[in-house]
Amino acid sequence: MSPSVPLEQPRRRASRAWVIALLCLAALPTPGHAAHFYRLHSAVTLPGEAPGWDYLSYDAAHSHLFIGRRQNGVTVYDVATRKVVATIAGTEGANKAILVPRLDRGFSVNGDGTSTEFTLSSLKTIRHIRFGHDADAGSYEPVTGQLMFTMGDSGKVAFVDARSGRLRASLPMFSHHVEASAPDSHGNLFVAERDRDVVLRIDARTHEVTASWPTAPCRQPTGLDYDASNQRILVGCRSDRPVLAVLNAANGALVTTLPIGRGNDGVVYDPATHRIYTANGIDANLVVIDQLGPDSYRLEQAVTTRPMARTLAIDPQRDRVYLVAAEGGVDPTRKVDTAVAPFYPNFYFDNSFTVLTYQGN
Repeated sequence: MSPSVPLEQPRRRASRAWVIALLCLAALPTPGHAAHFYRLHSAVTLPGEAPGWDYLSYDAAHSHLFIGRRQNGVTVYDVATRKVVATIAGTEGANKAILVPRLDRGFSVNGDGTSTEFTLSSLKTIRHIRFGHDADAGSYEPVTGQLMFTMGDSGKVAFVDARSGRLRASLPMFSHHVEASAPDSHGNLFVAERDRDVVLRIDARTHEVTASWPTAPCRQPTGLDYDASNQRILVGCRSDRPVLAVLNAANGALVTTLPIGRGNDGVVYDPATHRIYTANGIDANLVVIDQLGPDSYRLEQAVTTRPMARTLAIDPQRDRVYLVAAEGGVDPTRKVDTAVAPFYPNFYFDNSFTVLTYQGN
Protein backbone atom coordinates (compact mmCIF):
# COMPACT_ATOMS: atom_id res chain seq x y z
CA MET A 1 0.00 0.00 0.00
CA SER A 2 1.29 3.45 -0.83
CA PRO A 3 2.46 5.41 2.25
CA SER A 4 0.23 8.35 1.16
CA VAL A 5 -3.01 6.47 1.90
CA PRO A 6 -2.84 6.23 5.70
CA LEU A 7 -1.90 9.95 5.83
CA GLU A 8 -4.97 10.95 3.77
CA GLN A 9 -7.48 9.25 6.10
CA PRO A 10 -6.49 11.24 9.24
CA ARG A 11 -6.69 14.44 7.19
CA ARG A 12 -10.26 13.61 6.08
CA ARG A 13 -11.29 12.70 9.62
CA ALA A 14 -9.79 15.96 10.93
CA SER A 15 -11.63 17.93 8.23
CA ARG A 16 -14.92 16.28 9.15
CA ALA A 17 -14.30 17.01 12.83
CA TRP A 18 -13.79 20.73 12.05
CA VAL A 19 -17.01 20.88 10.04
CA ILE A 20 -18.96 19.20 12.86
CA ALA A 21 -17.41 21.56 15.42
CA LEU A 22 -18.34 24.64 13.38
CA LEU A 23 -21.91 23.42 12.94
CA CYS A 24 -22.21 22.86 16.68
CA LEU A 25 -20.90 26.36 17.39
CA ALA A 26 -23.39 27.86 14.95
CA ALA A 27 -26.23 26.09 16.74
CA LEU A 28 -25.29 27.49 20.15
CA PRO A 29 -27.28 30.52 21.35
CA THR A 30 -25.41 33.83 21.23
CA PRO A 31 -26.10 37.06 23.11
CA GLY A 32 -28.85 38.98 21.31
CA HIS A 33 -29.81 36.01 19.14
CA ALA A 34 -33.32 35.73 20.55
CA ALA A 35 -33.96 39.46 20.51
CA HIS A 36 -32.61 42.56 18.79
CA PHE A 37 -32.34 44.61 21.94
CA TYR A 38 -33.42 48.23 22.08
CA ARG A 39 -30.68 50.64 23.12
CA LEU A 40 -30.77 54.32 23.96
CA HIS A 41 -30.21 56.18 20.70
CA SER A 42 -30.65 59.76 21.93
CA ALA A 43 -31.73 61.71 25.00
CA VAL A 44 -32.80 65.26 24.18
CA THR A 45 -33.60 67.59 27.06
CA LEU A 46 -36.19 70.26 26.33
CA PRO A 47 -35.94 73.63 28.09
CA GLY A 48 -38.82 74.76 30.25
CA GLU A 49 -40.30 74.99 33.70
CA ALA A 50 -40.92 71.97 35.92
CA PRO A 51 -42.87 69.62 33.67
CA GLY A 52 -45.95 67.50 33.95
CA TRP A 53 -46.87 65.13 31.16
CA ASP A 54 -48.96 62.15 30.18
CA TYR A 55 -49.52 60.45 26.80
CA LEU A 56 -47.46 60.34 23.61
CA SER A 57 -48.81 60.03 20.06
CA TYR A 58 -46.82 59.51 16.87
CA ASP A 59 -47.60 60.80 13.37
CA ALA A 60 -45.53 58.65 10.98
CA ALA A 61 -46.40 60.73 7.90
CA HIS A 62 -44.67 63.81 9.30
CA SER A 63 -42.22 62.17 11.75
CA HIS A 64 -43.83 64.12 14.59
CA LEU A 65 -44.07 62.99 18.19
CA PHE A 66 -46.91 64.72 20.05
CA ILE A 67 -46.35 65.07 23.79
CA GLY A 68 -49.11 66.02 26.22
CA ARG A 69 -47.08 68.31 28.48
CA ARG A 70 -50.00 69.59 30.51
CA GLN A 71 -48.91 73.09 31.63
CA ASN A 72 -46.97 73.70 28.43
CA GLY A 73 -49.60 72.23 26.12
CA VAL A 74 -49.05 69.80 23.27
CA THR A 75 -45.40 69.83 22.25
CA VAL A 76 -44.52 68.66 18.73
CA TYR A 77 -41.09 67.00 18.50
CA ASP A 78 -39.55 66.15 15.13
CA VAL A 79 -37.91 62.74 15.56
CA ALA A 80 -35.76 63.18 12.43
CA THR A 81 -34.17 66.51 13.45
CA ARG A 82 -34.54 65.88 17.20
CA LYS A 83 -35.99 69.34 17.71
CA VAL A 84 -39.24 70.85 18.94
CA VAL A 85 -41.01 72.30 15.90
CA ALA A 86 -44.17 73.66 17.53
CA THR A 87 -46.39 73.95 20.55
CA ILE A 88 -50.03 73.72 19.53
CA ALA A 89 -51.75 77.01 20.40
CA GLY A 90 -54.58 76.80 22.89
CA THR A 91 -53.62 73.42 24.36
CA GLU A 92 -52.52 74.48 27.84
CA GLY A 93 -53.29 71.70 30.30
CA ALA A 94 -53.28 68.97 27.63
CA ASN A 95 -52.75 65.34 28.61
CA LYS A 96 -52.80 63.88 25.12
CA ALA A 97 -53.20 64.52 21.40
CA ILE A 98 -55.61 62.22 19.57
CA LEU A 99 -54.46 61.90 15.95
CA VAL A 100 -56.83 61.32 13.03
CA PRO A 101 -54.63 61.17 9.90
CA ARG A 102 -57.57 60.36 7.58
CA LEU A 103 -58.93 63.85 8.38
CA ASP A 104 -55.52 65.55 8.65
CA ARG A 105 -56.58 66.45 12.16
CA GLY A 106 -55.36 66.28 15.72
CA PHE A 107 -57.40 66.89 18.88
CA SER A 108 -55.85 67.77 22.21
CA VAL A 109 -57.31 66.42 25.45
CA ASN A 110 -57.24 69.45 27.73
CA GLY A 111 -57.67 69.03 31.46
CA ASP A 112 -60.43 71.67 31.60
CA GLY A 113 -62.83 69.57 29.54
CA THR A 114 -62.04 71.05 26.15
CA SER A 115 -60.28 69.95 22.98
CA THR A 116 -58.24 72.05 20.58
CA GLU A 117 -58.58 70.90 16.98
CA PHE A 118 -55.54 71.41 14.72
CA THR A 119 -54.22 70.22 11.36
CA LEU A 120 -51.50 67.58 11.32
CA SER A 121 -49.90 69.02 8.17
CA SER A 122 -49.63 72.67 9.25
CA LEU A 123 -49.99 72.30 13.05
CA LYS A 124 -52.33 75.30 12.98
CA THR A 125 -55.22 75.56 15.41
CA ILE A 126 -58.72 75.36 13.89
CA ARG A 127 -61.17 75.63 16.79
CA HIS A 128 -61.79 75.02 20.46
CA ILE A 129 -64.40 72.39 21.45
CA ARG A 130 -65.99 72.12 24.89
CA PHE A 131 -67.47 68.79 25.98
CA GLY A 132 -67.27 68.83 29.80
CA HIS A 133 -65.53 70.19 32.88
CA ASP A 134 -62.45 67.94 32.95
CA ALA A 135 -60.62 65.42 30.77
CA ASP A 136 -57.89 62.83 31.11
CA ALA A 137 -57.47 60.90 27.86
CA GLY A 138 -59.41 59.60 24.86
CA SER A 139 -59.51 57.80 21.51
CA TYR A 140 -60.87 58.12 18.00
CA GLU A 141 -63.51 55.59 16.93
CA PRO A 142 -63.24 55.25 13.12
CA VAL A 143 -66.56 53.54 12.30
CA THR A 144 -68.74 56.30 13.76
CA GLY A 145 -66.18 59.07 13.29
CA GLN A 146 -66.39 60.07 16.92
CA LEU A 147 -63.87 61.13 19.52
CA MET A 148 -64.34 59.68 22.98
CA PHE A 149 -62.98 61.72 25.89
CA THR A 150 -62.64 60.24 29.38
CA MET A 151 -63.51 62.50 32.32
CA GLY A 152 -62.42 60.87 35.59
CA ASP A 153 -63.30 63.73 37.94
CA SER A 154 -66.80 63.97 36.47
CA GLY A 155 -67.21 60.20 36.21
CA LYS A 156 -68.21 60.39 32.55
CA VAL A 157 -67.08 59.83 28.98
CA ALA A 158 -68.05 62.25 26.21
CA PHE A 159 -68.58 61.56 22.51
CA VAL A 160 -67.78 64.31 19.99
CA ASP A 161 -68.26 64.18 16.23
CA ALA A 162 -64.77 64.66 14.78
CA ARG A 163 -65.94 66.53 11.65
CA SER A 164 -68.45 68.93 13.16
CA GLY A 165 -67.01 69.22 16.66
CA ARG A 166 -70.50 68.73 18.08
CA LEU A 167 -71.06 66.93 21.37
CA ARG A 168 -73.04 63.79 20.61
CA ALA A 169 -73.50 62.27 24.07
CA SER A 170 -72.19 62.03 27.64
CA LEU A 171 -72.21 58.64 29.35
CA PRO A 172 -72.06 58.43 33.18
CA MET A 173 -69.49 55.99 34.58
CA PHE A 174 -69.13 54.31 37.97
CA SER A 175 -65.40 55.02 37.93
CA HIS A 176 -63.47 58.18 38.79
CA HIS A 177 -60.23 56.76 37.38
CA VAL A 178 -61.11 56.12 33.75
CA GLU A 179 -57.83 55.35 32.01
CA ALA A 180 -56.67 54.32 28.53
CA SER A 181 -59.01 53.25 25.74
CA ALA A 182 -58.85 51.71 22.27
CA PRO A 183 -61.34 51.10 19.43
CA ASP A 184 -62.04 47.65 17.97
CA SER A 185 -62.74 48.87 14.39
CA HIS A 186 -66.34 47.60 14.67
CA GLY A 187 -67.91 50.58 16.41
CA ASN A 188 -66.91 49.68 19.98
CA LEU A 189 -64.32 51.03 22.39
CA PHE A 190 -62.60 49.26 25.27
CA VAL A 191 -61.92 51.37 28.36
CA ALA A 192 -59.91 50.59 31.50
CA GLU A 193 -61.33 51.57 34.90
CA ARG A 194 -58.40 51.60 37.29
CA ASP A 195 -60.31 51.92 40.57
CA ARG A 196 -62.78 49.14 39.73
CA ASP A 197 -60.36 46.62 38.13
CA VAL A 198 -62.54 46.22 35.06
CA VAL A 199 -62.48 46.80 31.31
CA LEU A 200 -65.64 48.12 29.70
CA ARG A 201 -66.93 47.67 26.17
CA ILE A 202 -68.83 50.74 24.98
CA ASP A 203 -70.94 50.86 21.84
CA ALA A 204 -70.12 54.15 20.10
CA ARG A 205 -73.35 54.03 18.11
CA THR A 206 -75.70 53.78 21.08
CA HIS A 207 -73.34 55.36 23.65
CA GLU A 208 -74.01 52.51 26.07
CA VAL A 209 -71.86 50.11 28.07
CA THR A 210 -72.46 46.66 26.59
CA ALA A 211 -70.06 44.63 28.75
CA SER A 212 -68.02 44.95 31.93
CA TRP A 213 -65.25 42.43 32.52
CA PRO A 214 -63.04 41.98 35.60
CA THR A 215 -59.31 42.02 34.96
CA ALA A 216 -58.24 40.01 38.05
CA PRO A 217 -55.56 39.01 38.87
CA CYS A 218 -54.59 42.20 37.06
CA ARG A 219 -55.15 45.07 39.52
CA GLN A 220 -55.35 48.77 38.69
CA PRO A 221 -55.64 48.43 34.89
CA THR A 222 -54.14 51.55 33.33
CA GLY A 223 -52.48 51.07 29.94
CA LEU A 224 -54.55 49.47 27.17
CA ASP A 225 -54.37 48.61 23.48
CA TYR A 226 -56.22 46.25 21.16
CA ASP A 227 -55.22 43.50 18.74
CA ALA A 228 -57.98 43.58 16.13
CA SER A 229 -56.88 40.55 14.10
CA ASN A 230 -56.98 38.19 17.09
CA GLN A 231 -59.63 40.03 19.11
CA ARG A 232 -57.45 40.41 22.18
CA ILE A 233 -57.51 43.27 24.70
CA LEU A 234 -54.04 44.02 26.08
CA VAL A 235 -54.09 45.61 29.53
CA GLY A 236 -51.18 46.92 31.59
CA CYS A 237 -51.75 46.81 35.36
CA ARG A 238 -49.94 48.71 38.10
CA SER A 239 -50.46 47.11 41.54
CA ASP A 240 -47.81 45.38 43.66
CA ARG A 241 -47.66 42.49 41.18
CA PRO A 242 -47.75 44.30 37.84
CA VAL A 243 -48.74 42.24 34.84
CA LEU A 244 -49.87 42.50 31.27
CA ALA A 245 -53.29 40.86 31.09
CA VAL A 246 -54.66 39.50 27.82
CA LEU A 247 -58.45 39.33 27.56
CA ASN A 248 -60.62 37.69 24.92
CA ALA A 249 -62.63 40.55 23.40
CA ALA A 250 -65.55 38.25 22.54
CA ASN A 251 -66.38 37.33 26.13
CA GLY A 252 -63.88 39.07 28.41
CA ALA A 253 -62.26 35.80 29.48
CA LEU A 254 -58.72 36.04 30.81
CA VAL A 255 -56.31 34.42 28.35
CA THR A 256 -53.05 34.88 30.23
CA THR A 257 -50.92 37.26 32.27
CA LEU A 258 -47.22 38.07 32.00
CA PRO A 259 -45.09 40.05 34.46
CA ILE A 260 -44.08 43.62 33.58
CA GLY A 261 -42.56 46.46 35.58
CA ARG A 262 -44.25 48.64 38.20
CA GLY A 263 -45.76 51.97 37.26
CA ASN A 264 -47.23 51.06 33.89
CA ASP A 265 -49.12 53.77 32.05
CA GLY A 266 -48.56 52.81 28.42
CA VAL A 267 -49.24 49.70 26.33
CA VAL A 268 -48.79 49.66 22.54
CA TYR A 269 -49.41 46.76 20.16
CA ASP A 270 -47.63 46.51 16.79
CA PRO A 271 -49.80 44.37 14.47
CA ALA A 272 -46.99 43.99 11.92
CA THR A 273 -44.53 42.33 14.31
CA HIS A 274 -47.10 41.00 16.82
CA ARG A 275 -45.21 42.65 19.64
CA ILE A 276 -46.57 44.34 22.75
CA TYR A 277 -44.62 47.21 24.27
CA THR A 278 -45.12 48.30 27.89
CA ALA A 279 -43.55 51.36 29.54
CA ASN A 280 -43.15 51.04 33.31
CA GLY A 281 -42.04 54.15 35.16
CA ILE A 282 -41.41 52.96 38.70
CA ASP A 283 -39.12 50.09 37.69
CA ALA A 284 -37.79 52.17 34.78
CA ASN A 285 -38.04 49.47 32.16
CA LEU A 286 -39.40 48.79 28.72
CA VAL A 287 -40.85 45.28 28.52
CA VAL A 288 -41.50 43.81 25.07
CA ILE A 289 -43.69 40.72 24.72
CA ASP A 290 -43.99 38.49 21.65
CA GLN A 291 -47.39 37.26 20.57
CA LEU A 292 -46.89 33.73 19.25
CA GLY A 293 -50.62 33.24 18.71
CA PRO A 294 -53.94 34.51 20.08
CA ASP A 295 -53.44 32.52 23.29
CA SER A 296 -49.65 32.25 23.46
CA TYR A 297 -47.25 34.98 24.62
CA ARG A 298 -43.67 35.17 25.88
CA LEU A 299 -41.15 37.75 27.02
CA GLU A 300 -39.16 39.01 24.04
CA GLN A 301 -36.91 41.42 25.96
CA ALA A 302 -36.73 43.92 28.79
CA VAL A 303 -34.40 46.90 28.89
CA THR A 304 -33.80 49.63 31.45
CA THR A 305 -35.03 53.15 30.70
CA ARG A 306 -35.32 56.04 33.17
CA PRO A 307 -37.48 56.56 36.25
CA MET A 308 -40.95 57.94 35.44
CA ALA A 309 -40.76 56.94 31.73
CA ARG A 310 -44.26 55.50 31.88
CA THR A 311 -45.89 56.31 28.51
CA LEU A 312 -44.62 55.54 25.01
CA ALA A 313 -45.13 55.61 21.28
CA ILE A 314 -43.59 53.33 18.67
CA ASP A 315 -42.11 54.13 15.26
CA PRO A 316 -42.29 50.87 13.25
CA GLN A 317 -40.58 52.35 10.18
CA ARG A 318 -37.44 53.24 12.12
CA ASP A 319 -37.83 50.41 14.66
CA ARG A 320 -37.82 52.92 17.51
CA VAL A 321 -39.61 53.43 20.78
CA TYR A 322 -40.13 56.93 22.19
CA LEU A 323 -40.50 57.67 25.89
CA VAL A 324 -40.20 60.79 28.02
CA ALA A 325 -39.00 61.35 31.57
CA ALA A 326 -37.87 64.08 33.93
CA GLU A 327 -35.84 64.45 37.11
CA GLY A 328 -38.03 64.76 40.16
CA GLY A 329 -38.21 64.32 43.89
CA VAL A 330 -40.47 64.05 46.91
CA ASP A 331 -41.20 67.15 48.96
CA PRO A 332 -42.62 65.92 52.30
CA THR A 333 -44.51 69.20 52.75
CA ARG A 334 -46.63 68.32 49.70
CA LYS A 335 -49.07 65.49 49.12
CA VAL A 336 -47.43 62.29 47.87
CA ASP A 337 -49.34 59.82 45.68
CA THR A 338 -48.51 56.73 47.72
CA ALA A 339 -51.06 54.69 45.75
CA VAL A 340 -48.51 54.55 42.93
CA ALA A 341 -45.34 54.19 45.04
CA PRO A 342 -44.19 55.30 48.52
CA PHE A 343 -41.85 57.91 47.06
CA TYR A 344 -43.61 58.82 43.83
CA PRO A 345 -42.29 62.27 42.78
CA ASN A 346 -44.54 65.19 43.64
CA PHE A 347 -42.37 67.72 41.83
CA TYR A 348 -39.98 67.84 38.88
CA PHE A 349 -36.99 70.06 38.23
CA ASP A 350 -36.96 72.79 35.62
CA ASN A 351 -35.11 72.06 32.36
CA SER A 352 -35.08 68.31 33.00
CA PHE A 353 -37.81 67.05 30.66
CA THR A 354 -36.16 64.61 28.24
CA VAL A 355 -37.27 62.80 25.09
CA LEU A 356 -35.75 59.30 25.05
CA THR A 357 -35.34 57.44 21.76
CA TYR A 358 -34.63 53.70 21.89
CA GLN A 359 -33.41 52.13 18.69
CA GLY A 360 -33.68 48.46 17.76
CA ASN A 361 -30.32 46.89 16.90
